[in-house]
Amino acid sequence: MPKVLYDKRGEIAYITLNRPDKRNAIDTETDDLLREAWTSFRDDPEVRLAILTGTGDKAFCAGADLATHVDGWLEGGPDLGRRALGHGFAGGITREIRTNKPIIAALNGWVIGGGIELALACDIRVAADDVSFGFFHMQRGMHFGDGGIVRLVNTCGVGIAMELELMGEPISARRALECHLVNRLVPRADLMATVEDMAAKILRHPRTAVESAKETILDVAGRPLDDQLRIECLNSYSIMADPEIVERKEAFLERREGVGRG
Repeated sequence: MPKVLYDKRGEIAYITLNRPDKRNAIDTETDDLLREAWTSFRDDPEVRLAILTGTGDKAFCAGADLATHVDGWLEGGPDLGRRALGHGFAGGITREIRTNKPIIAALNGWVIGGGIELALACDIRVAADDVSFGFFHMQRGMHFGDGGIVRLVNTCGVGIAMELELMGEPISARRALECHLVNRLVPRADLMATVEDMAAKILRHPRTAVESAKETILDVAGRPLDDQLRIECLNSYSIMADPEIVERKEAFLERREGVGRG
């Protein structure tokens, strides 16, 4: 079986890490397959949203498979960071590959190290209520380098990012919810149904508006207030002439006028 499964169902792309025997850790082959999957998702006009999950009950993702990554890191020398800038982790979704299409992570089992970075690179995170998050990389003398710290700060705040990253301890799903690391907790049996219901609610809205809203949210994070307000205004008003949005506005006005006359 392939180490990454890519399945299109209507307007949704299901991307599944498929190394349950390795807790869905990402080796170099899996990284390449994820790059293909993210590129296909980004470039396919027929799909509007992705759902990312992992096979099996043990883990969503245990991060990088150190057996295939550590030698390259240790032998990379002082310029390793500069060479890594253009690539990113987990197929590039953490830094290189950008898309305005929404991505929902369905988190099951352990989420460890680079698996946390991968989850944070998604837009919405729904976790089974028995999930655990492992920040064990600090115990090996490593900290996040592929977006984990940046997104922890943006998502959870400086204080929480300091606690989670510096202590290097595991946290429960409940603590992750309190920290805003995840959006929702649900019983494991309800995980995919919950994610698919959220996806359906997103997909009922005009595509242009959804993608513009995601772009705006990501663009304003961390900027000064004046910059945030300018970006929000420009992005919001620039989509008003989109044909689907015009049609929906006209339909709303017609219904409102009908109610008023009644």
